[in-house]
Amino acid sequence: MQDEVTQVVIHELIHAYDDCKAKNLDWSNCAHHACSEIRAGHLSGDCHYKRELLRGYLKIRGHEPECIKRRVMKSMKANPNCSEAAAKDAMEAVWDVCYNDTQPFDRAP
Repeated sequence: MQDEVTQVVIHELIHAYDDCKAKNLDWSNCAHHACSEIRAGHLSGDCHYKRELLRGYLKIRGHEPECIKRRVMKSMKANPNCSEAAAKDAMEAVWDVCYNDTQPFDRAP
């Protein structure tokens, strides 16, 4: 239980960091929202293979990017400014830059 709480806090702190550090971050902008979700999913350990197994996803190899993309899309469904197609296009457009941005950490966990 403590591990899940820690992961959620880290996830939300990544969003807070992005909100403070990114210039002109606009949560209604699909690309901005997708980028912060990609970073939070990657850097929080939300898609660690053990968590994925507990969720019923049994793929071991290549699971993390698939998990992050699935969870980004789930989060962006709550954004009334982003249709499913716009959310997917935005996520794909910013994926490489945002996935590889590990700030404020030196590297991804």
